[in-house]
Amino acid sequence: MDKFGIGQPVRRKEDVRLLTGRGTYTADIDRPGQAHAYVLRSPHAHARIVSIDTVEALSAPGVVTVLTGLDAAKDGIGHFPVMVEVPGKGGSKLFPTPREILQTRKVRFVGDPVALIVAETRKQAQDAAELIEVEYESLPSVTETGAALAPDAPLLWEENGSNLCVLWDSGREAEAEAGLARAARVVSIELVNNRLVGNPMEPRVAIGEYEAATGRYTLHSPTQGVMRVQDGLARLILKVPKEQVRVVSPDVGGGFGLRGKIHPESGMVLWAARRVGRPVKWVSDRSETFLCDPHGRDHVTRARMGLDQEGRITGVAIRTFAAMGAYLQDFGPRVPTVAGGRIMGTVYDIQALNAQVSCVFTNTSPTDAYRGAGRPEQAYVLERLLDLGAAELGIGREEIRRRNYIRPEQIPYVNVVGNAIDSGLFAETQARAMALADWDGFAARRAEAGARGQLRGIGLGYFIEASGGQPSEWARVRFEADGTVSVTVGTFSHGQGHETAYAQVLHEKLGIGFDKVRLVQGDTDVVEAGNGTGGSRSSQMGGVAIARASELVIAKGRRLAAHLLEAAVDDVEFERGVFRVAGTDLNVGWDRVYRLAQQPPEGEAAGLDEALLYTRSTECNFPNGCHVAEVEIDPETGQVSLARYAAVDDVGNVINPMLVHGQSHGGIMSGIGQALLEHAVYDRESGQFLSASFQDYCMPRATDAPEFELGFHVVPCPNNDLGVKGAGEGGSCGAPPAIVSAVCDALGVAHIDMPVTAEKVWRVLQQQGVAA
Repeated sequence: MDKFGIGQPVRRKEDVRLLTGRGTYTADIDRPGQAHAYVLRSPHAHARIVSIDTVEALSAPGVVTVLTGLDAAKDGIGHFPVMVEVPGKGGSKLFPTPREILQTRKVRFVGDPVALIVAETRKQAQDAAELIEVEYESLPSVTETGAALAPDAPLLWEENGSNLCVLWDSGREAEAEAGLARAARVVSIELVNNRLVGNPMEPRVAIGEYEAATGRYTLHSPTQGVMRVQDGLARLILKVPKEQVRVVSPDVGGGFGLRGKIHPESGMVLWAARRVGRPVKWVSDRSETFLCDPHGRDHVTRARMGLDQEGRITGVAIRTFAAMGAYLQDFGPRVPTVAGGRIMGTVYDIQALNAQVSCVFTNTSPTDAYRGAGRPEQAYVLERLLDLGAAELGIGREEIRRRNYIRPEQIPYVNVVGNAIDSGLFAETQARAMALADWDGFAARRAEAGARGQLRGIGLGYFIEASGGQPSEWARVRFEADGTVSVTVGTFSHGQGHETAYAQVLHEKLGIGFDKVRLVQGDTDVVEAGNGTGGSRSSQMGGVAIARASELVIAKGRRLAAHLLEAAVDDVEFERGVFRVAGTDLNVGWDRVYRLAQQPPEGEAAGLDEALLYTRSTECNFPNGCHVAEVEIDPETGQVSLARYAAVDDVGNVINPMLVHGQSHGGIMSGIGQALLEHAVYDRESGQFLSASFQDYCMPRATDAPEFELGFHVVPCPNNDLGVKGAGEGGSCGAPPAIVSAVCDALGVAHIDMPVTAEKVWRVLQQQGVAA
């Protein structure tokens, strides 16, 4: 228990398999007799389709078939709908884009699918795609989020009459305006949350199969959970009972929110497999990842904050334009509205706050959940306003936050949108982060940097998340004949280390060997229910479901042990894998209990095999943390380097600190990417995607980060058995405001937009030089 139980820094058991090339990813799978698919995509950001001629392509070498949206309509293939409803201001409804699997009348972004070519090889399919003649009538496009509602903006959906999908209002507009009116000082800001490409290491892959005799489909594809994908494909696209669709996900190389969606290509390969009578495999290349995977963020925000003379917040008004892209992806409009809105006000005592979000259509790839999914954007706006407020009042940035934190005696704190924040010691977490970062020693470091001709700045950012996603999860714990224990769960590990963390939970609960636990996931034929992994939900949902299933196994074990020991069940105790009659040395272990379970006493089912669906009483829980960044800037070039980084996160009880630190590192690196490097850019005139490769889109590397100094402030969650909170997305929330705050401090400016590139900084320095 001391080495492998809950709380121990156990090395990831899956890493040996993955690092020695013994993992199995979808691209590694080849089905007998498979054909290969290639998707012909629109080269235009906006155009009417006049005609599609596939005759020459059909006669090309190796081509099996060429499919268009007209074929899909004949075969009854459904549209890809938005999966959520977002209430509009004044009772209005969002406009649900009717997205075809392949476009027949109009294309709305560069990369929009137009035809599917199936051939004996991928190269033959790609060559044949060049023979398809599509006549387009080019239309003007709009790719800038802030320009989507301009009077002269071209309309993506004429039937909607506007590029507005929905205007969402968080409420309390009158209270917010009254708070601003009575404020001693009001600060305002206009800022950008830059568009990001998730870029998981493994591009998307889909292999579709169809059994004519049974009418059953099988999809192999990387996901973040197979049950949602199965349900959507069966119910909405193929229109068959979900039992007729099997979804299998092997090892997956990264998710970041993007894998949890129903993608058009997944529907294409299943439909094509039915059409041609053979398995069909599609493999995305990196350009398609850039062009067609859902993107993240892309907001333009104007916000105001009122403060009294003591620096306490009196009111906040936030107005955001959030890009949906050309179509509504699964959760697209929910991310900047309801999802992000759950933590409105973040960790501050603000009741007079109103946010209004205009979800707008643009000629770009659709947006959806990306690491943090609405919460980083909420934190960023408030943290930037607080920095401005501190400067306006002449007080420290750390002090203005201290004066506004929700106090311990206010917990549970019902925030402005009605969510009860159940735990957190925010001022104390900030104090720990500042101590870890040596905030008090910064002046000496700034002086030393200045002596070297460098500009140095320090900044901090506080965040809170609403983590948890769907409020139920399924798990099964079963003892096997070979002495192992299988744990089957509806969450899905795509890099988080579930094989290790869940084994620690079972080792702690059942007293079995850590190396005896086997994780089963990612196959709808064996996973009975579940909601996958997203929103940092796995430990608090899957972990708790496993713990409770373990308790059911222990309860049965006590009954069987009582039979073996000829004792009353109430007299049998269980500890660390041993059943003992209380007050005696009579005991049995799991081995004898398992043997009896194969031919159990009357009234007991055979086996040690228990499953349950865990449903929690709350919608989410609230991990939070304070991040502190220090930067140095070369005034000659404008180059920003991250010199120091410290963070203290409250993720509740920690199952495995090594895993959580790994998740923190990943989240911080994604935050560094957004703050300093990453930006998905479309050409303003043509709508072409200008950063569709790693040559033009700058992902963070190891050299872009210093050593991270990380700490925990353990404030257990009171609303689940393990006391855990989400841990995977905090860095994405905390890093951007901390880094931008540090850059502004170094430059002596109020604000600079992300990504803070060397060119942007150099231009600020040039302007300062001219002004001086």
